[in-house]
Amino acid sequence: MGKKYFGTDGVRGLTNSFPMTAETALRLGMAAGKYFVRHSGRHSVVIGKDTRLSGYMIESALVAGFTSVGMDVFQFGPLPTPAVALMTRSLRADLGVMITASHNPYHDNGIKLFGPNGRKLDDRTELEIEALMDGSLSEELAAPADLGRAKRVDDAQARYVEIVKSSFPRSQRLSNLRLVVDCANGAGYKVAPTVLWELGADVIPIGVEPNGFNVNEECGSTAPARLSKEVVKFRADLGIALDGDGDRVVLCDERGRVIDGDQILGLLAGHWQDAGELRHPAIVATVMSNLGLERHLAGRGIALERTQVGDRYVSERMRETGINLGGEASGHIVMPDFAPTGDGLIAALQVLRVLGESGKRASELLNVFKPAPQLLENVRVAKGKAPLDTDQVRSAIAEAETRLGSSGRLLVRASGTEPVIRVMAEGEQRLIRSVVNDVRSAIETAAAS
Repeated sequence: MGKKYFGTDGVRGLTNSFPMTAETALRLGMAAGKYFVRHSGRHSVVIGKDTRLSGYMIESALVAGFTSVGMDVFQFGPLPTPAVALMTRSLRADLGVMITASHNPYHDNGIKLFGPNGRKLDDRTELEIEALMDGSLSEELAAPADLGRAKRVDDAQARYVEIVKSSFPRSQRLSNLRLVVDCANGAGYKVAPTVLWELGADVIPIGVEPNGFNVNEECGSTAPARLSKEVVKFRADLGIALDGDGDRVVLCDERGRVIDGDQILGLLAGHWQDAGELRHPAIVATVMSNLGLERHLAGRGIALERTQVGDRYVSERMRETGINLGGEASGHIVMPDFAPTGDGLIAALQVLRVLGESGKRASELLNVFKPAPQLLENVRVAKGKAPLDTDQVRSAIAEAETRLGSSGRLLVRASGTEPVIRVMAEGEQRLIRSVVNDVRSAIETAAAS
């Protein structure tokens, strides 16, 4: 059964268009609030958001929904997604909510939900909440004396700063490092520079002037060109780029070379293995992670387990297997020893820990493996179109897979957050260009008919 509201990572879309409307947010607050009321007494939900203008509207609608069914609401204001997950658990709330569209531009927004354990919801729970949303919610309204209360939590950022700092070894400082940190004009614009500065680094912050419209605009983890220039300009030791909600990170070495999530996973897997901190000889990544990472890990006796795209699927597999390191090439790094969901800032600190212990430059340390040639193209399709279901596209995909053989890999999937189909191939450079072009053309033709 397909979902009506939820996608790969919560509810997301263009603001004031279905499903990202105030009405949907109101009904989601009522339905999720009712779903998570599991015991007698007061019930609570925590809400954080990034810096988008539409966050005010969505937050107000959610607060109305939650309080109407008797839940108390604690509002954090701008705070990274992983902070909301941690605070949900810390404050023993029944539910956590993050208002964000992550790496998308300002005109999009979204709603991510966390259970009382600080983890993202599974598919079954989301479907049950959707069923409540489409039901008669008027029957679930609390009596006047049982309405919820709303309260601003002024010290939420300070609490999160201390939690993040506690993930870094007390015996280490960042005193000899100059760091550029790009906060994407997003949720981490205050906490990220503060954490690094309090740990002793010389911090050069960029992307810390949000105005409601500039989140992720030519900055952050999806646009690291400015970070690279600033690192070289200021002769920094490392560059750190978060996305709009702070749950993913990419890095930049002192030469300006961008380091993606796969290289971070390769570095941490090897270091944790040597230190006896890798609980199992395996990590979890998605189908998008580079073949070069898989081959590198195999050389160290570490298996790479793959899941479908989405850090919550990575987290679910990690819980099932007991593996304590996983993530995505996009920069979601999941480390349940420190946090219940991906945390870009904590991941950066783990890399800085290795950097400090090794005494090496970032360019020496972070060139962990040679990536296999990879090509990714996004094919935009109109809403309601399903070209992947056509014989024409299926045939093109089958032919491409035959041409790549055992030395390459093809992945074609519809995005869960944007109206695009992603076509990715790995293998010999000329061959992957040819097969991606063929598959893309087949999709475009099918989508136009």
